[in-house]
Amino acid sequence: MNAARTDSTGGARSHARAQAQHASMRIPATPDDVDPSTVTWAESIPPDGYVTKVLARGSRIRLIDVDGGACAHLLLYRAEAPWERLNIADTMKVPWQAYLGPGHPLLSDQGRVLATVVADSSGHHDMLCGTDDTGRRLLLLGAIKHGMDIRDVAPSAALFKGVRVDPAGGGLEFTGSAGAGAAVDLRIHLPVLLVLANTAHPLDPDPPRGELDVLAWRAEEQLSAAPGAEPEYLRALANTEAAWAAGAGERS
Repeated sequence: MNAARTDSTGGARSHARAQAQHASMRIPATPDDVDPSTVTWAESIPPDGYVTKVLARGSRIRLIDVDGGACAHLLLYRAEAPWERLNIADTMKVPWQAYLGPGHPLLSDQGRVLATVVADSSGHHDMLCGTDDTGRRLLLLGAIKHGMDIRDVAPSAALFKGVRVDPAGGGLEFTGSAGAGAAVDLRIHLPVLLVLANTAHPLDPDPPRGELDVLAWRAEEQLSAAPGAEPEYLRALANTEAAWAAGAGERS
């Protein structure tokens, strides 16, 4: 069979349509604990794929490691002011905790809460290593779609592949994945631009390849929930709410 020619508009169109016939796009099913009428986004990200999305304040987003092979490298930017973005150093320093888990805020470089981890069945995450060249390239592609460039690709958080610091000071220990079906939920406190790349962790010696499912839904009623929060979190949350209230006139 002759290979399809793509050196003309008609040939390129025929080739693209032929490829589309063989492509499959799986849409994640709505979980039982989510009202389907509130879902705003459902997508599956293949290995070495990336995605960007603007999420409204009050959204809840769930990331799912479908078969135990995903690694989600995450960047967040404040949607209406993308110069304000996720600051990994402050996200570790302010809550006095280098390991992500339920209740952990994802802080901007202005001391505001962009998102909070509200559920986590994985426990295998990393804020110490960043990503590799492939991950940076994918994150850059996402940033470019919103008028940014490589200077805007800051250190990212990695979800579903864990790292721990050797207590004796001997370096970093890669702890791998929690396995298939692990999930992380984030509550979004300000409108954010999210960029996700599903690619290998830089310390993974034999990285598997697996899909990453993403679902988001409206959950504005959860914004005020902060039971048992530490004072550092409450202060950052107050900064967040003040910024949101200050812009109320512009949004009305």
